[in-house]
Amino acid sequence: MRFIFSLILILSTCFINLKAQNPQKTLTLDDVITIAKKQSPDGLVAINKFKSSYWQFRTYKASFMPMLSFNATMPNINRSISKITNPDGSQSFVETKSTDYSAKMSLSKTIGLTGGQISINSGLERLDVFSATNTTSYLSNPVTIGFNQPLFSYNSYRWANKIQPLMYNEAKQQYLEDIELLSMKATNLFFDLLDAQIRAHIAKVNQANNDTLYKIAKGRYNLGKIAENELLQLELSLLNSNLQLEQTRNEVEVALFKLKSFLGIKSNEKIELIIPQQIMNIKIDIEKAVAEARNNRTDAIAFDRKLIEARSNVNRARTENRFNANIYALYGLTQSANTYNAVYKSPLDQQQLSLGLQVPILDWGLAKAKIKVAESNQELVNTQIAQQKIDFDQEIMIKAMQFNMQYSQLLISAKADTIGEKRFLVTKERYMIGKLNITDLNIAMTEKDVASQSYLSALRSFWNNYFEMRRLTLYDFINNSTLNVDFETMK
Repeated sequence: MRFIFSLILILSTCFINLKAQNPQKTLTLDDVITIAKKQSPDGLVAINKFKSSYWQFRTYKASFMPMLSFNATMPNINRSISKITNPDGSQSFVETKSTDYSAKMSLSKTIGLTGGQISINSGLERLDVFSATNTTSYLSNPVTIGFNQPLFSYNSYRWANKIQPLMYNEAKQQYLEDIELLSMKATNLFFDLLDAQIRAHIAKVNQANNDTLYKIAKGRYNLGKIAENELLQLELSLLNSNLQLEQTRNEVEVALFKLKSFLGIKSNEKIELIIPQQIMNIKIDIEKAVAEARNNRTDAIAFDRKLIEARSNVNRARTENRFNANIYALYGLTQSANTYNAVYKSPLDQQQLSLGLQVPILDWGLAKAKIKVAESNQELVNTQIAQQKIDFDQEIMIKAMQFNMQYSQLLISAKADTIGEKRFLVTKERYMIGKLNITDLNIAMTEKDVASQSYLSALRSFWNNYFEMRRLTLYDFINNSTLNVDFETMK
């Protein structure tokens, strides 16, 4: 029983000590990117940017919907002295006191095709006049239909109907591009930390190797088998490896802090990264990449939007500085009475029709100048868009060709890393049995470290270029599908 109790006590103590240590999390590149998309500040910024554009689009859509409004004045009290004309033709000032109440319900709708507006109104007014004989009267407008239509002016609704959907599509594609840019940032920070951890591991291994070699060299020196210069060189290598080990440990902490800050991780747990192993031999068809970019990219949509905006500005300049007319028509029912019960009986019809004209006579060439400015800007936009389309295609083609070379370069770097590691081990064994000198050993160690760093650099370039191709085309070349998300869940 004492043995069992002692064993339980020891296991409990070990468990408590284990819990007291900082926990450690192991992450792959996919894990880091997934966390970044879900909780990183950059990911939240991308979501909020899209939401802002979505509600702007909703505002545009709502402007075409029927609007119901209610206006009321309860009451409007007036007490003043005013001039009146007496029955004999003379005039005098008298004190007037009155109170009026009004209520109006209005339903209006914008007609996007013409830029006009149609409305249906219903209202009621009451007027109380306080004098020697108090009087009360009512005025009703049970139904009034109005129509207001500019005839030749700039129709902002028609142009908004062309521009706003494009802007909303831009916002959706921009969100996808922001997510791929976030993946690129996460990849760079992932490899920054991975590079620091690998260099720290290399430094630790080199320090252990140099310590072992120095101890062996001391024994050989005492036996007179090696010169003092070789012993001092090994001691200097050991000191340098100790310094390198401390430096790489600090670099790991800095890289870890940056990655955790980007991911929004606030815990103190350590993160150990796993080197991506599965690398697919992806060959991107350049023509397909260009076609997908033209269909999906934000810039491709922006090209069309900017051309439409330029045409809109020309149309505005031509219509706002010339002959304009506005027609207003109204038809409805109305009635007045001294009692509320009678104000809606036997209503009378009312009509109104007005035509307003605006004719510029002399503007000293102002209208013509505005039109010329707008037309010049349109030509400038056309020229810029044509050049940007050429640059757009060339960028995709160059990036695709660069990516297609990455896989072979990665394989060469991986093979060089393996050869460098094996060569160092062979060189180390031969040095320990006295068949090679210290110079050959140092060269093999340096080449091993360079090959390892080169492989990691090639791995970083491969994944960076992969996510950049996704951002430039918004296309997944592994699954052969267009990138998309459920935007309905983000609103």
